[in-house]
Amino acid sequence: MSRETLTPASDAEAAEIVRAASGRGALDIVGAGTRAPIGRPPEGARRLSTAELSGIVFHEPAEMALRARAGTPLAEVQASLQAHGQMLPFEPMDPRCLLGTAGEPTVGGLVATALSGPRRISAGAVRDSLIGLSLVNGRGEILSTGGRVMKNVTGLDLVKINCGAHGTLGLILEATFKLLPIPRSEATIVMRRLDDATAIAALARALGSPFGVSGAATIHAGMGRDFPRTVLRVEGFEESVDYRVERLLALLAEFGAKHALRGEDSKKMWRAIRDVQFLAEPRERAIWRVGLKPSAGVDFLARLGGAARDSFFDWGGGLVWLSTDPTDAAAHAVREAVAALGGHATLIRAPEEMRARLDVFEPLSPILARLTRGVKASLDSQGLFNAGRMYASDDSADSLQIGGMASRV
Repeated sequence: MSRETLTPASDAEAAEIVRAASGRGALDIVGAGTRAPIGRPPEGARRLSTAELSGIVFHEPAEMALRARAGTPLAEVQASLQAHGQMLPFEPMDPRCLLGTAGEPTVGGLVATALSGPRRISAGAVRDSLIGLSLVNGRGEILSTGGRVMKNVTGLDLVKINCGAHGTLGLILEATFKLLPIPRSEATIVMRRLDDATAIAALARALGSPFGVSGAATIHAGMGRDFPRTVLRVEGFEESVDYRVERLLALLAEFGAKHALRGEDSKKMWRAIRDVQFLAEPRERAIWRVGLKPSAGVDFLARLGGAARDSFFDWGGGLVWLSTDPTDAAAHAVREAVAALGGHATLIRAPEEMRARLDVFEPLSPILARLTRGVKASLDSQGLFNAGRMYASDDSADSLQIGGMASRV
């Protein structure tokens, strides 16, 4: 059944739509739809689109800051940044290959889902680069917070709690990011045929060194090669990269480190890791994003046993991308293994009926649920925004995870 789509052309119009929605049912916030399959199925009677809220508000290269409206295509932002040799530090994921969606990813979707890429281990997560936000709350008020520079805050940090909230707290209008220069050069050290425990040990040694690793992953056999590969990325000025690669090859010689990929070969490798291309097929499998302490990843996969179909490690082993069969039994196995190891798991891709009946996001503890209800009530007391998106609408904790499991990673 088709639903009415409301498409405001200005902030004031968006605020008026929200005020008029009081008592008329929930609104599902939509952008370009590239991340639409993440989360529980939509429940709103109408859709509120950010498609017309588009454009770069400012890009100040000297201040290393950019502000863009929620509906702005990410490609437009990145083109402006590249023209000045700058980038978003957290290496934003392009979800289209994994989720099978079309269109252009937008700034609003980026903030709402907070999916950080491989560079998160050195440059921080989305929430670390997000320094300003403008949004409409559940009363139809326009709130602006943050600025062009990093600031310490006390009390409720509206910027951080909305990053990874999946639109459950308000309609994002604009977002401001701090930036970094694009590295002049990069290289990727490759170690072959290491078992998982040895691979994690190699990654830990490299990450504990002074040689500035910006990517650390282990790709299992069958993902482009018939043997596992453990990869480390080094970025910066060419002379610095050459020096650090030489030192890392010596440091990791016992793990079989002998060569490094350069140029487009290196970039292609990290795009595949960033966008989880290795797990895109078969399409019918469920995809999980699991955060753990790096030393727990091997134990996690062992606990899953046959429930794990394919997987790889990013962030030095702290992030596990995993495919399973789309069954309740497999989902239970993932939740049980994560709980035993103190991690958190998000069901990123699954059939709609599975996402409707199972926990998509990590279940909240009673204390965290109580805090979450308070934040939700303060910003969206009527439950207008993305009802049921993160938790079932009859669950009183239907909101973001404070400090956020999504935001934190």
